Amino acid sequence: MTEIQVGLFSVGLILLLIYSGLYIPVALGLVSFIGVWILRGDIEVPISLLSLAAADTIAEPTFAVVPLFALMGLLISEAGVGRDIYNVSNYIFRRLKGGLGIATVMANAIFASITGSSIASASVFTKVSIPEMKRFGYTPRFTVGVVAGSSVLGMLIPPSVMLILYAIITEQSVGHMFIAGVIPGVLLAMAFGIAILSMATFLPKTVMSNAPGETGDNEPVLNGMQILRMVFPVFLLVGIVLGGIYTGWFTATEAGAAGAVGALIVAFVKKRLSPKGLWKVLIETGHITASILLLLIAASMYSRMLGIAGLPTTFSEWIQYQNLGFAGIMIIYVILLILMGTILDTVSIILIIVPLFLPILEPLDIHLVWFGIVTVIGAEIGLLTPPLGVSCFVIHSSLNDPEIKLSDVFIGAFPFALIMLLVLLLVIIFPSLSLMFI
Repeated sequence: MTEIQVGLFSVGLILLLIYSGLYIPVALGLVSFIGVWILRGDIEVPISLLSLAAADTIAEPTFAVVPLFALMGLLISEAGVGRDIYNVSNYIFRRLKGGLGIATVMANAIFASITGSSIASASVFTKVSIPEMKRFGYTPRFTVGVVAGSSVLGMLIPPSVMLILYAIITEQSVGHMFIAGVIPGVLLAMAFGIAILSMATFLPKTVMSNAPGETGDNEPVLNGMQILRMVFPVFLLVGIVLGGIYTGWFTATEAGAAGAVGALIVAFVKKRLSPKGLWKVLIETGHITASILLLLIAASMYSRMLGIAGLPTTFSEWIQYQNLGFAGIMIIYVILLILMGTILDTVSIILIIVPLFLPILEPLDIHLVWFGIVTVIGAEIGLLTPPLGVSCFVIHSSLNDPEIKLSDVFIGAFPFALIMLLVLLLVIIFPSLSLMFI
C-alpha cells in the first residue's frame, strides 16, 4: 500500500468509525496512530508524534481562551441574562407579524456577542422562548426551527470560540477574525428576521396555528429604565471583551479573563448564582474545555499523519491539474463543508478540512481571514442538517417534549439553513463584507 493510499484509506476509515458512533477524537487519534505506524514501520514514531501533538497543540497560552470564553458564556447563561434579553426583544418586536420569532433572533444575536457558543444559545432559548412562542399560538415546528436557526449566530458573531480556534490554527489575528465576523453575523441575523416576517405574512399557516395570536397589548409595558437595567450587563461585557481587544488593551486571552470576571460579577449582582450553580458552571466549563482540547490534539496528530502520507500536497496538485480556478475550488470546498457538517461538529470540520485546503489557497493569494469566515458559516450549516445537526439535537434533548420529534426540529430549521447558504454565497462573492474594516 502506497503512502497516498494509506492517507485516503485513513479518511474513509475515520468517516466509517464516526458513523458507527465512535467518539470523534478517539477515531481521529486511533486512525492517525495506526496510519503513522504503517507509514514508518516503527511503533516508536506514532508514540513520539502523539506526545509532540499534545505538547505543541495545547501548551500555548493562547489556548487559555477556550475555557475563559466558555466560563463567561456559562456564567451569563446561569445569571439569566438570556431571559432578560429575550424579554426586551419581545417587547420591541411585539407588534410585528412573527414578532416573537424576530425577538428570538435578535435575542440570540445579542446573546451570541457575550457567549460565542451556539450550543449555549440553543440550550438557553429552548427553555426561554419556545414555551412563550407556543403559548401565543406559534406552530411547534416553527418555534424549534427559529431557535435552531438563530442559535448558530453564536459561532459567527464575536467573540466566537470557532473564530478563535481558526485564528490559532492558521496563525491569524484573533482581533481581525472578530472584526471580520461582525458584518456577516449582523447580515445573517437580518436575513433571518426578514425571512420570519415574510413567512408570517405570506405563509401564515407555517408560522401560526389556530391558537391565540400575537402578544399585542397583553404583555407588560417596559419603561426605559427597566430596559436599560436588563441590557446593561450585555453592553458592559461586550465593551470589556471586544472593546479591550479592538483598542489593544487586552490580548484575546486577557479579554477572556476580564470577560469571565465581569460575568461572575454580573451573576453575583443579579443574585442568580448559587454555590451549587457556580459549581455546575465550573464542571461544565471543564467538560467543554477537555472535549475541545482533546479534539485539537487528535486533529493535530491527524493533520501530521496526512502530511507524512503526502495527501495535502497530492490533493493540491490534483486540484491545480484540474484547472478549476477560484470558483471551482470554492464550490468543492463549500460542498465538502456541508457534507462534513452532516456527520461532524464545527470544530472537527475546521481541524480536518482547513489543513487540506491551505496548500491549495497559498498560490491563489486568498485572504485567510475571509476564508475563515467562509469556513465557519459553511460549517455552521451542518449544525442544522441531519444526521448530526448538533444544535437540533441540543434543542430536542433540552425540550423533553414528546409532541415535538427530532424530525420536526430538522424540518423547522431547514429554511434557516437555506438562508445561511445564501449569506455564505454573498460573503464568497463579496469578500469586502468580511474584510471591510481590516
